[in-house]
Amino acid sequence: QVYLDIYKRRKEDKMITPVLARADWVIEHASSIPLKEDYGKTRWNWCDALFMAPAVYTRLYALTGDKKYMKFADREFKSTWEYLYDQDEKLFYRDDYYFQKREANGQKIFWGRGNGWVMGGLVEILKSLPSDDRKYRPFYESLFQEMAGKILVLQQEKGYWGASLLDSDSYPLPEMSATGFMVYALAYGINQGYLSREVYLPAVQKGWKALVEAVNTEGKLGWVQPVGSRPEKVTKKMTELYGTGAFLMAACEMYRLAD
Repeated sequence: QVYLDIYKRRKEDKMITPVLARADWVIEHASSIPLKEDYGKTRWNWCDALFMAPAVYTRLYALTGDKKYMKFADREFKSTWEYLYDQDEKLFYRDDYYFQKREANGQKIFWGRGNGWVMGGLVEILKSLPSDDRKYRPFYESLFQEMAGKILVLQQEKGYWGASLLDSDSYPLPEMSATGFMVYALAYGINQGYLSREVYLPAVQKGWKALVEAVNTEGKLGWVQPVGSRPEKVTKKMTELYGTGAFLMAACEMYRLAD
């Protein structure tokens, strides 16, 4: 995604040629294994992948005009959505391991950062799809708005989102990678007119305040859950690159919002 964004500005072939070669190879060798049987994880069968992969193909579609990239991305995204998205809770399971698992309070397990990855990924798709596209955009806009409504009501009183979205008693402390992605997505939604400013702005402001307060005197963002696949305990001293990245992405949208 980064190389393609730089290519869009500088138009140097070396920035896009390797990405095209790899993407073409992936499409030509696309697996048809059902997600529940894809033990080698050749498909997008965990929710984090919805941040990692689709926006590469939407960017290639926008840059080249070749529909094969969007057809592939849309097919694979919707397969993951059908498999991992809980229509009742409006949230994604991290993967199928958690379908029957429950939190201590009896609620389903929905990982904060996992759903943060999805929200951030939806933003990247909407950012990179051509603005006049009416074949693909409606689905992603609708899913973004639907999830945003759920994310809004799961925000904690102090502005952050926790490691577990439905069990704040077991995980009462902040988790700033999830919070960063949520603020990024909700602020983007306001800026682009997908979300009501009146409804969502207070939540965005509270979330941004929580993020800023999590930066210590050395400039390090704390309360970031380490690499994992499920809700885990977090401490003030924990930090990771993706937490800082989400913070900076949120900052970009907050800057636009302030303007």
